[in-house]
Amino acid sequence: MELFGVPIQSLYLYTLIAFGSMTFIYILFSDVIEGMFEGMPVVNPTLIFSFFTLFSACGYIFELIHPFSSILIMLSSIVISLLLVTLLNIFVLIPLSSAEESIAFTEQSLTGRLATVITSIPPEGFGEIMIEGISGTIAKPAISFKNVPIPSGTKVLIVDIKQGNALVVLYNE
Repeated sequence: MELFGVPIQSLYLYTLIAFGSMTFIYILFSDVIEGMFEGMPVVNPTLIFSFFTLFSACGYIFELIHPFSSILIMLSSIVISLLLVTLLNIFVLIPLSSAEESIAFTEQSLTGRLATVITSIPPEGFGEIMIEGISGTIAKPAISFKNVPIPSGTKVLIVDIKQGNALVVLYNE
């Protein structure tokens, strides 16, 4: 079968090369491209590129090995691609999008924990604290909650986290 004067097998191959290349470029520049599509949650470039890549790959392979009609091959390629892209979305992309950046802690879970000052905290500036936990130690920038100087080696209580900085007060045992 020919479409637009070109054999359908060649169209599948050209589509496979084009969308395979675009998928590779998307992997390299995904942060920039996702920023462009941020306002449209329905459009997911990963799913679109993977659908057309799988569709053209299935169509090309089926045209090579099966004597079926091109319409039947196209329909079966669409069904297979939809099935695989749906599985990709359900079992890979959705769990990845809802995963935490780190499995060790969230910033909200640090509130109320004890820490040790490793770089003294001036009244109007930043210092650094170390939080010890089961999963390891965490160092975070810290600000004095009551604008009092806190020397190095002092135990502090984390009151809140604002913009990635821990607000701390002196801890009295």
